[in-house]
Formats: sequence, C-alpha cells, structure tokens
Amino acid sequence: MHDLGTFRNNLDAIAARLAARGLTLPIEELRDLDKSRRAAITEAEQLRAEQNAMSKEVGRIRREGGDASELQARSRVIGDRVSELAASVEQADAGFRDILAGIPNVPHESVPLGKSADDNVVVRTFGEPAQFTFEPKAHWDIGPDLGILDFDRAAKITGARFAVYWGMGAKLERALINFMLDTHTRHHGYTEILPPFMVNSASMYGTGQLPKFSEDLFKLEKTDYWLIPTAEVPVTNLYRDETLDAERLPVSFCSYTPCFRSEAGSYGRDVRGIIRQHQFQKVELVKFSHPERSYDDHEQLTSDAEDILRRLGLPFRTVVLCTGDMGFSSAKTYDIEVWLPGQSAFKEISSCSNFEAFQARRANIRYRGGNAKKTELVHTLNGSGLAVGRTWVAIVENYQQADGSVVIPEALRPYLDAERITASGQMK
Repeated sequence: MHDLGTFRNNLDAIAARLAARGLTLPIEELRDLDKSRRAAITEAEQLRAEQNAMSKEVGRIRREGGDASELQARSRVIGDRVSELAASVEQADAGFRDILAGIPNVPHESVPLGKSADDNVVVRTFGEPAQFTFEPKAHWDIGPDLGILDFDRAAKITGARFAVYWGMGAKLERALINFMLDTHTRHHGYTEILPPFMVNSASMYGTGQLPKFSEDLFKLEKTDYWLIPTAEVPVTNLYRDETLDAERLPVSFCSYTPCFRSEAGSYGRDVRGIIRQHQFQKVELVKFSHPERSYDDHEQLTSDAEDILRRLGLPFRTVVLCTGDMGFSSAKTYDIEVWLPGQSAFKEISSCSNFEAFQARRANIRYRGGNAKKTELVHTLNGSGLAVGRTWVAIVENYQQADGSVVIPEALRPYLDAERITASGQMK
C-alpha cells in the first residue's frame, strides 16, 4: 500500500509512473477528495483560532464578574462544527485509503517499460537445451507411461486441475522439497519455517491478496480463514504489527507449503499436465530487508532460487519483467524460466520480487536502528525457491531417455536412492 501523505502530495508524478503499468488513476476523484479535505482542515484551523480567542474572552469576562453564557454557547457551536470537519477529514482520508488499497505498487526506476510479457528483458541464461535423438515427450505423456502420474483418478476424487503422484513420482516430489529446503538452509543461510496453511483476512490484506484478488483464492465457508496461495502470505505476516532490530536485517526464511489457487481468469492456459493446478507444492524464500540494501538482497534471493536449477543441471533463463507484466505488489520482479523440451518452451518456475515498503505498510512491519526512537518500514522480498511441481516437470522432460525412462539428476540421488525412474507398474 502507498503512503497516504506521499501519494496525496505527489499525485501527478505517481500517476505518470503508474501509467507505465497501464494504469489510469482516478485523478479527478482523488483531487476532489484532497480538495475537500484541505478545505475542511483550513476551516477547522480558523474555527479553532476563533474558539481559542473566545476562551480568552470568556476568561476575561468571568474575572470581571460578567455574563459569558452567550459567548460560551457560540463556542460550543463552533466546537460542534470543528468535530464535523474532523469527521469530514477522516472520511476523505478513508476514501483515499480505499482507493489506494486497489492501486498497485510503483515500478522501480530500473524496470523496463513495456506492455506485456513480450517486452520482458532476458538478463542471463544457464545451460543449453538438450539435443535428443528422438522426439521428446511432454510430462503428461511421460508420467502416465511410467505409472507415476495419474490425472484420471485425481479428476474422479476431486476434479480438473489436480493430479495423483504414484510411487517414484511421489518420491521425486518429496525429494525435491527436501533438496530445496536443505540447499537453502545449509548453503544460502535461510531459516526454515513451517507455517499454517490457512490464514485470516488480515494476513491476506497484509501481503496484497485482499481485497483485489479474492476471486483467485479459496475461502473456508463460515470462517475468516483462507487457504494460502503461497507461503509468502503466512511467512511475511509472521512480523505483522512488529518492529525488528535493524541489526537483524536481512531476516531470511524458507518454507515448504502446499498452495491453493482458483486460477480465475487462466482458463485455456496450460490446461494439460501439472503446470497450472489448483493445488501444488512450493518452497518459498522470504526476506525482510533494510531499505538501503533491499535491491542487493533481491539480487541474492534471485541467485539463491537459480542455484537450485544449476545444481539440478536444468537449462533456464532469467528475465526482468517490464512495467506492463508486473505483479500488483511488486516494485521489481525477476522471473526464472526453465526450459521444457516436451513443450519446446520456457516456463516460469519462480518469480522473485522486491515489494519495497508496499507490503510492510499494509502489514505494519517496521525496524528500529540503534538508539533511534523513530521506526521505519522494512522492505519485503520473496520468490519461489522453487515451484516443486514445475521442477518435477522439468526433470521428467529434460532427463527423459529413448527407452521411456527418466534419469535422476545426481544432486537428487541421495534423496531417492536411485539413478533412474523406469516403468515398473507402480500405477495400477
């Protein structure tokens, strides 16, 4: 969320920067709110000055033994009007805040201008796509052929966009979770968190999912609980309404959770396979950073997510999203896209974002340095480290063999005690 005073006092400049995101602010409505607010403040200040003068006059009259009742009555009328004006100011501020709650973050100055994903900029690549001596298959064929992935039974027990993993398919998913958590905690300095998988509305508001994106979420009937769309929500809200010691920053957490998304508006996209599911697993990286260092921490977080793909030997590219393709709360985002030979395409496997103070202001997460009494808002950052299901897909497609088997990357073999996944009748 934006700072109310900064937004009000820099309306035209902020509107110009948000226009780069394709957003047209309701400038006239905001100006009318600001105009009425300023008029109410001015009138209230004048009336208070008049009231103060009356109080002095009442005191003088009383000292001289006179009757000040008429003057006191006038002062009470003025006091009532001042209270009305104060309510008007608060109403204008509330109107401003309601509008601001639906306005996305302002892009960082380093974000490239653009209208869509076509204008994103590749900043680095890793590895080369494998050259196959056969026509590579997509995971939605490989998985069922090996007996490790079942869509039909998932549709029977739940519905579309769910999957059942069998045998080595389930073990590969679990191995990836453990491998990611171990890498981030042992090599990258993150502390592992296992949070609740349900959160309240205040938590969803704090990270920016509410009120704007309620249709993308699953809510539990007759409760104030929501199923989390990502571990970003509970982990970021760990410090809601708290003040951190500046010496601790950055604070770095990683967390495995299942994630639940309605995927509203995505119908027709990635309908085959497990690229876009209602339920999926993810390991998330979250940092609480000092504002002066948050963009260095953003680069480090992105590198930490990329390192999982490097260790697995999976080709990928990292792109910086343009202004027209950024998420609602983000000031700058890198997408890491892994190569999927069965689909001849790069697919996003992680989005690593710096939200600056946007989430911290909504969630009231602050820091204090040294003996300073004043607190400041932290910067929050997060990114997938990685989306487990999409990593599963990348391994199955990139390491497929002509005989239909899948070679297990060396980094995962200690977790699976196997070198290859073969058709062994696991799904019956």
